[in-house]
Amino acid sequence: MKKHIKTLKKKLMNFDPKIKEECGVFGISNAKDASALTALGLHALQHRGQEGCGIVSFNGKEYFSEKRFGLVGDNFNKEKVLKKLQGDFAIGHNRYSTTGENTLRNIQPFFADTNAGGIGVAHNGNLTNSISLRKKLVDDGAIFYTTSDTETIVQLIAKSKRSKTIDKIVDAIFQIQGGYALVMLTQTSLVGVRDPYGIRPLVIGKLKDSYVLASETCALDIIGAKFVREVENGEIVLIEKNELKSIKPFPIKKVRPCVFEYIYFARPDSMLNGKTAYEYRKNLGSELAKENDINADIVVPVPDSGNAAALGFAQHLKIKFELGLVRNHYVGRTFIEPSQKIRSLGVKLKLNANQSTIRGKKIILVDDSLVRGTTSHKIVKMLYDAGAEEVHVRIACPEIKFPDFYGVDTPTKKELLAANKNNQEICQYIGAKSLKFLSINGMYRAIGFNQRNESYPQLTDHYFTGDYPVKPIDELGDSKITQLSLLNTASNN
Repeated sequence: MKKHIKTLKKKLMNFDPKIKEECGVFGISNAKDASALTALGLHALQHRGQEGCGIVSFNGKEYFSEKRFGLVGDNFNKEKVLKKLQGDFAIGHNRYSTTGENTLRNIQPFFADTNAGGIGVAHNGNLTNSISLRKKLVDDGAIFYTTSDTETIVQLIAKSKRSKTIDKIVDAIFQIQGGYALVMLTQTSLVGVRDPYGIRPLVIGKLKDSYVLASETCALDIIGAKFVREVENGEIVLIEKNELKSIKPFPIKKVRPCVFEYIYFARPDSMLNGKTAYEYRKNLGSELAKENDINADIVVPVPDSGNAAALGFAQHLKIKFELGLVRNHYVGRTFIEPSQKIRSLGVKLKLNANQSTIRGKKIILVDDSLVRGTTSHKIVKMLYDAGAEEVHVRIACPEIKFPDFYGVDTPTKKELLAANKNNQEICQYIGAKSLKFLSINGMYRAIGFNQRNESYPQLTDHYFTGDYPVKPIDELGDSKITQLSLLNTASNN
């Protein structure tokens, strides 16, 4: 365990300071080129996970599986690979691991044989009672081969005493807690599941006679599928013989989707509750501008995450919007790993100041969020070094003070800057002339609400408030290590 903790700390030092959504899921039924369409869908969802990808297909008799490290476009771009994935049904998964080794065994979808037939499972999210369930399953004789909490779901399905596969799935779902979206492939059906609060996203699309399940609508667009609706919170959708059936086994709860889908996770062109994520982010910037008290010459976004919010900010105040920072899109995570000397260049490998645009200017620098503050510090310094007269930082969401347990990679509370410093101290740390975060109610107004409902919040917003809809059952302490696995190479999905 000590060795693992040391490895974890090393990985955190090299970690991209943005918080990360862990996974993207995709599934399609009754389609001639199911595996190729799944690869395209995963390509559209690449922003949700870049460390591994996998596809499981079914041809009516046999299941086929391919799992690879890296990007979808590097692994599922050849006909000979896709030909191995036979059948008219397929599910796929993009993985982003938060801790532990990125091993092939942890890449999804997972597959298992049960007494009711084979089943493939792709999971986006995290279980808050995975350790408790895993211990019980191990005590009952279960053998685990991965360090993923997704395998816990597979084991629960396999060990269910129910005779029908769908009943086994329902049986398993009643035992798990957390934020999750599941896409499953059985011998007779494509199945989608969304947690009772709807924390993790899942949408339904239609392509001729085929139904599609995906984390975001952008995955529907790329294959020409039409958006039908979101899978409702606590709903199980069963696609069988070209028909979609809905099962709602849970007690009814009001939906509370993850607020960071609106702020950062979803691709800008994906639809959320009737609007694109891009529109919500412009609204966040507009609300931030309403709370601003500083005059400046130009508004500069931190690309690409701050682009929409900065545009909304500039339009509201009628201040010139400028690309004062230019992003190098061809720098990957692996390039900055080899040595400390290279890593120390950090942000300069990804961003560079547009000097003639910012020299002598009072700048309002807009970003979507601030987590550890290390990147903000470097960017502010970069702007001053390039000749900026003043740099005022504005963040288009409230202060992130609490970690996540529902499948989002956030640091522990000790590493969250706003959990340990007040606004003045954060401002001093990042080197800005001034700093302001969007208010809680400003964020809610931007997303379409009058204000936050304190008795029952409309969104899962624990990052800012500490209000967790599903309380973690597993013993977490101030570390996330124990939540993820009983094994030393801990990793969730």
